[in-house]
Amino acid sequence: MPAPSTDTSPHLTAGPELRGLALAALALADPQAKTQAVQALHAQAHALPIAERAPVPDLPLPGRPARPLLVHPARVPRRSPFKPEGLAALLHAIAHIEFNAINLALDAAWRFEGMPREFHLDWVRVAAEEAYHFGLLVQLLADLGHAYGDFAAHDNLWTMCTRTQDDGVARMALVPRTLEARGLDATPQIQERLRAVSSPMALRAVDVLAIILRDEVGHVAIGNHWYRWLCARDGLDPVAHYAVLVERHDAPRLHPPFNRAAREQAGFSDDELALLLAPPLHASP
Repeated sequence: MPAPSTDTSPHLTAGPELRGLALAALALADPQAKTQAVQALHAQAHALPIAERAPVPDLPLPGRPARPLLVHPARVPRRSPFKPEGLAALLHAIAHIEFNAINLALDAAWRFEGMPREFHLDWVRVAAEEAYHFGLLVQLLADLGHAYGDFAAHDNLWTMCTRTQDDGVARMALVPRTLEARGLDATPQIQERLRAVSSPMALRAVDVLAIILRDEVGHVAIGNHWYRWLCARDGLDPVAHYAVLVERHDAPRLHPPFNRAAREQAGFSDDELALLLAPPLHASP
């Protein structure tokens, strides 16, 4: 994978066209510049034409700052949120997910050919909401005396984005409705931990996570919608083909507990939920 860009300029001519502007925002390295570009794009998206062919990037993607240091997930330190440094580390980890989610949504809006206009508009809206979430978390970090980049992080989300860059069906299956859907399960548990901390800052974080969870249900629903749309277009069974894609792209296996109510709201079918909740075929005695 190319090294992350540290340049803050997009180095491409992005005319008044949605996919080109999405790529320009994706190439921006400075988080503040990226979030501003995303919000500006979202504000004008419905009035923009959408090119039939994707513009070609001339910078490594995604644009991102030199920090945080990216390490293997096992090397990301775990700290107690009952201490201010540990709370900051937890919020930083979530902010990193949201920053990656901006890039994932922009990549979907830019990359894939032959999709309806609504597909590109959906992912620009998702990018704008992820940018809003990122801003909320950056403010919490600032109030704790920290900034995005102060703690090490991992790159699992973008790694799956790269693996699925040539297959829109796989992208919809394995990024929004697999990796990002994990947030539907994890967020209530994180909120409970923060309520136990009960400090004013931890309780503010609980409220921010409630906003994120509300919006993420909609983002996963968009992934579900377009995954099923693509499966219908290509004559694929969405349940059976999902298992194929998990094996093909070495996607992580999901483990309970699951937030069934949020997953139902996000559009997972009864068959999908039954498979998710079923015990392993070779469970240990």
